[in-house]
Amino acid sequence: MPPETPSHAAGRLDDDDYPAYTMGRAAEMIGATPGFLRAIGEARLITPLRSEGGHRRYSRYQLRIAARARELVDAGTPVEAACRIVILEDQLEEALRLNEELRGRSR
Repeated sequence: MPPETPSHAAGRLDDDDYPAYTMGRAAEMIGATPGFLRAIGEARLITPLRSEGGHRRYSRYQLRIAARARELVDAGTPVEAACRIVILEDQLEEALRLNEELRGRSR
């Protein structure tokens, strides 16, 4: 990620896709460990962006997905299965949104 001016970076804080959080901060925010974030990254649930120094950076959108996976894991679901469930939930939500959009066009 190229360096940003303070005013440009501040303007991106409302952007759900802006990778504003370090691994440690992201883990703290969702009540997980950095190892958990690495595990769901390896399972390809989320792919953090990398800083110029190679450090993982997470967006708020990614943290919401990670938090949902953590809920499932906390309930006893294996990490790989939790990741698959979250992916399927996300795909279903998108399909329902598109369906609704198409219905609105046909009216």
